[in-house]
Amino acid sequence: MTLAAAAQSATWTFVDGDWYDGNVAILGPRSHAMWLGTSVFDGARWFEGVAPDLDRHAARVNASANALGLKPSMSAEKIVGLTWDGLKNFDGKTAVYIRPMYWAEHGGYMGVPADPASTRFCLCLYESPMISPAGFSVTVSPFRRPTIETMPTNAKAGCLYPNNGRAILEAKMRGFDNALVLDMLGNVAETGTSNIFLVKDGHVLTPAPNGTFLSGITRSRTMTLLDEYGFKTIEKALSVREFLEADEIFSTGNHSKVVPVTRIEDRNLQPGPVAKKARELYWEWAHSTSAG
Repeated sequence: MTLAAAAQSATWTFVDGDWYDGNVAILGPRSHAMWLGTSVFDGARWFEGVAPDLDRHAARVNASANALGLKPSMSAEKIVGLTWDGLKNFDGKTAVYIRPMYWAEHGGYMGVPADPASTRFCLCLYESPMISPAGFSVTVSPFRRPTIETMPTNAKAGCLYPNNGRAILEAKMRGFDNALVLDMLGNVAETGTSNIFLVKDGHVLTPAPNGTFLSGITRSRTMTLLDEYGFKTIEKALSVREFLEADEIFSTGNHSKVVPVTRIEDRNLQPGPVAKKARELYWEWAHSTSAG
């Protein structure tokens, strides 16, 4: 299965108290989320029988809902339990994307703010393969990450992703797989889909959280595992030049976990030993702690 085919892959959706087979219609033209984008989600993964940090992803979707002014209706524990129930519908041959969501059905004053009382929930599970661990290419995007003063960057909100999408589309038009996105100060923030790390002279570095991007759950887990192994990750403001001169670059994110960057602009990179070790450590940890 290709990534493009995932949109039509096996899907199960929990909404309004029941599980449904397929991509269920849940929004109408007057739904606030359809019109004004008041939705949040989170993304966990089930692969090789494990669902790493599922509890943290479930907790974060509730935090995102609160940040956007929605009213979460499901406990994190309930979301975890529903997920394991729903995963029984899959054979496990293909990785599954786990996506709990909240959205507003109605608006408040003049229709603009969400009405928290109208918050709805669904949990969508669908087959979606991870990208190849062989790596991907990046180019610096002309588009920037917003700040907390301009967008709800403290939430995993759907309204943030058109900006990521246009960055990736622009990068692909120039022959790259993904985009390296900067913050408003011109420092590197993340890729269009994931957090980013570099290795230089044996030191692991990653952009310090500054309110422009989510400090991801897989990012945090990878940092912890590397630290326990002996690689202390340094969080600091990082320039494009530092990435261009890096010995290694790798990304972390829920979709494909730990993946090396093999080209940045016109410079080719080999997958390095730190990225390889980070991926090995993540897989070892996941299989030791995350089975259902």
